Amino acid sequence: MVLLENLRSIYNVGSIFRTSDAADIRHIHLCGITPTPSHHRLAKTALGAHTSVPWTQHMDGLAAAVSLKEKGLRLWALEGGQRSETLFDTAADLKGSPIGLVLGNEISGIDPGILKECERVVSIPMQGIKTSLNVAVAFGIAVYFIRYAGQSR
Repeated sequence: MVLLENLRSIYNVGSIFRTSDAADIRHIHLCGITPTPSHHRLAKTALGAHTSVPWTQHMDGLAAAVSLKEKGLRLWALEGGQRSETLFDTAADLKGSPIGLVLGNEISGIDPGILKECERVVSIPMQGIKTSLNVAVAFGIAVYFIRYAGQSR
């Protein structure tokens, strides 16, 4: 499961739908201003994945996060900051109840209230001078790591 909170870019959301389909993500929760598949331009990058991955729109991202936690999902935020730990150190903790990956606004990140609801805050280590990746690219790295870490080939 994925929760997208206030993403601005239609193309990022379309790309996340396409990657979600490839990684067999079962549901995407679109919160706040995040564009939905009802917008015709989203299809340009989703390439049909917006019809194969179920989605729900929520105006209140915090309420959606709380509801998902109450249903037994472990929420992990993909975000930097003081609480963040490298995603690649979490492999031992990937087993168990399902993980819901939370991604936030391309500029301001995840709402602090939603971050408080997250069990973990994980990030992708950066080696260059930039301190972040495009949200859709970061999602692709994180979702495949979470899906396949610890499995033998």
